[in-house]
Amino acid sequence: MNTDELKKYITQSIDMALGSDMQGESSYTNSFSIELDKGGIKFIPRMPAGYLIDDNLYQHIFKILNVALYPNYTLLKQNTTYFVPISTRNIHVQRALYFPWQVGIPRRLIVTNLEDFATQNGGKIQIMKNLSIDYNRVTSIALAGTSGSGKSYFLTYLLESLKHVDENVHGEIGLKTLTVIDPKMDEPSRWAKANGVKVIYPATDRSKSDFVAQINDVLSECLKLIHKRQQVLFNNPSTTFKHVTVVIDEVLALSEGINKNIKDTFFALLSQIALLGRATRVHLILVSQRFDHNSIPTSVREQMNVLVQLGNINRKTTQFLFPDLDPEGIVIPLGRGTGLIQVIDDEHPYQVLPLLCPTYYTSKEKIL
Repeated sequence: MNTDELKKYITQSIDMALGSDMQGESSYTNSFSIELDKGGIKFIPRMPAGYLIDDNLYQHIFKILNVALYPNYTLLKQNTTYFVPISTRNIHVQRALYFPWQVGIPRRLIVTNLEDFATQNGGKIQIMKNLSIDYNRVTSIALAGTSGSGKSYFLTYLLESLKHVDENVHGEIGLKTLTVIDPKMDEPSRWAKANGVKVIYPATDRSKSDFVAQINDVLSECLKLIHKRQQVLFNNPSTTFKHVTVVIDEVLALSEGINKNIKDTFFALLSQIALLGRATRVHLILVSQRFDHNSIPTSVREQMNVLVQLGNINRKTTQFLFPDLDPEGIVIPLGRGTGLIQVIDDEHPYQVLPLLCPTYYTSKEKIL
């Protein structure tokens, strides 16, 4: 389908589905036109218009076109109406509703040997066939989802990638670049033990408050490292550090039912690391069934620039990581390890994308 045929198809789709919303006006009455560019679709209303051009109209057009263009294009969901100016002196058509798109649909990455694959990507973490993130641009990562949604499986993939993320960078001697905190003593603990990574899990003879106090000691050391590195950067801004990452699984389980002073300290340390860690390459990866104010402080959630929600997607499940998002109209594939992802940096668009987590096999699995 060439560009003219695609424009005609899009125009017809809108005409047929939006008749009542536009008070009977259509392209046949010259009430709007469609233009395409490399980045997306422009819906150009002719003003004055006999229909209301608002967020309701924008979201309706999104729902229509996202389905109509699947699987050739994926429209990128916007939280609010997206206007762009049109370069013309004609005041009647100087603005457009803009719908950014990507060619094709998200496709799952299949990794036949995870250990080998993780050593080949340098500072990049490949998420899908058409999406990777540069860990140098990451502040912190939030991974949410109900039990059985694939959180632990995806977390293991991230851990294996992080183990090799900056092997060529020389850092401080004896520095622990990866620490796993696992209150359930589950899959992340087993991965850490098998890979010689520092892991903290509850001891049978220690209380929950004592366990969180132990975690606070680790976070406190990270904060001291941030301050130390800030001094180095002040004198030599070009200094490159190794990434230091603290991974906390089921963070909600840590913040409930513990001593208030210890919880306040835990929240304060998380906030400071999230706020100050980016320039000094100190990161948090937090995993939880949900990220309400009981699990982490709002200031921590606001600093995270990689947000992942797995499992069932609706307004209830997305209200904490994506509070302004109405997920209706986003085409999300069914199956385990699917959901939404948003990467907020200067390399990716700010839109929320459908996510299909990688399917991977380890070298041991290949031998079996």
